[in-house]
Amino acid sequence: MTVKNAFYAQSGGVTAVINATACGLIQAARQNPDKIGKVYAGRNGIIGALREELIDTSVYSDEEIQALRHTPAGAFGSCRYKLKSFEENIEEYRRLIDVFKAHDIGYFFYNGGNDSQDTAYKISQLSEKMDYPIICVGIPKTVDNDLPITDFCPGFGSVAKYVAVSIMEASFDIRSMCESSTKVFIMEVMGRHAGWIAAAGGLAQQQDGDAPQIILFPEISFDKQKFLAKVKASVDTHGYCSIVVSEGVQFEDGDFLSASSNVDAFGHAQLGGVAPILANMVKAELGYKYHWALADYLQRSARHIASKTDVELAYQAGAKAIEYALEGRNAVMPAIQRGENGEWSFIPAPLDKIANVERFMPRNYITEDGFGITDEARAYLAPLIEGEDFPPFKNGIPEYATYRQTLAEKKLPYFEV
Repeated sequence: MTVKNAFYAQSGGVTAVINATACGLIQAARQNPDKIGKVYAGRNGIIGALREELIDTSVYSDEEIQALRHTPAGAFGSCRYKLKSFEENIEEYRRLIDVFKAHDIGYFFYNGGNDSQDTAYKISQLSEKMDYPIICVGIPKTVDNDLPITDFCPGFGSVAKYVAVSIMEASFDIRSMCESSTKVFIMEVMGRHAGWIAAAGGLAQQQDGDAPQIILFPEISFDKQKFLAKVKASVDTHGYCSIVVSEGVQFEDGDFLSASSNVDAFGHAQLGGVAPILANMVKAELGYKYHWALADYLQRSARHIASKTDVELAYQAGAKAIEYALEGRNAVMPAIQRGENGEWSFIPAPLDKIANVERFMPRNYITEDGFGITDEARAYLAPLIEGEDFPPFKNGIPEYATYRQTLAEKKLPYFEV
């Protein structure tokens, strides 16, 4: 077998465990020096390939690579950049081939969510469409947990743990003060079309009546009067009401409660700000004092409270991607499977069945009234937040690693991205 170099890149919104995947991949590659040469990491995702900005990970010591496992966010930089089709922009694909040829790259690994798996699938077609031999493996990553086939997406378990713990702790605070002060607390979490993250807040409930008393999902149309009636009933019964709301909550006509006119590189409306909208609604209609919080980047970067299950399977996904590539499996993604006895495994899932496909919360995971999770949802979610995998601490704060980005020597002319 001819030894070829590999290209790895991180794409889309980063997570607390995406670097654990990078760690697993690079370590597995180093264990196969007779099959894989250098691992180059794209600086800022696929943009790094187009600009020929390839980070040479061979300069990192084994200890530095190991530190990736407990370091949050994207060590090599990520991006939101959507490759057009071959017909729309053939020049981008020709550029990628030129870069791959110049650096003897025969393996391509792309670590991301729905749109990123679409990019991976397009790259996997270079062999057929443009006669360039390359093995491409997508690697799952998204806090939204909305990729099909895989049981869950690395990154989600840690966000789920953060959200469940945060709403529990905040609710202890609200309950302490509700007699004379704040009666409603609203925590806004990520989730454009799928309510998996919001659902995780329900894990904070240990018995009937526990917070959060209300969860709002994108899959359930928002009904203002039913919502306000539920808030009032909770305050009347418990003295307070804690709410977890997904940023993607929609009216019956499909309009987001909080969409702006701005869109990202993938054409998605920029969301955020549904919590204050609901808070003002509660104040205007019910007169309750409120507080609200936007979890935003805090939820996806909280490595200090990461799920051990999530960290371990994120790491294994990277190692499994190397295994698939060396087996010659092109256009696949290591999808996590859950065994009957709680064990985990992987299967090679075809990228063409994953790219641009979203998986939503099943209706039987949401209570009949649309404001909570069922026992079936709890059984699915609970194992994903199990275990602690604390990073090392120094002087009272986590000791995370930062990485110098030593680029491989450029061999090609400048390319405008």
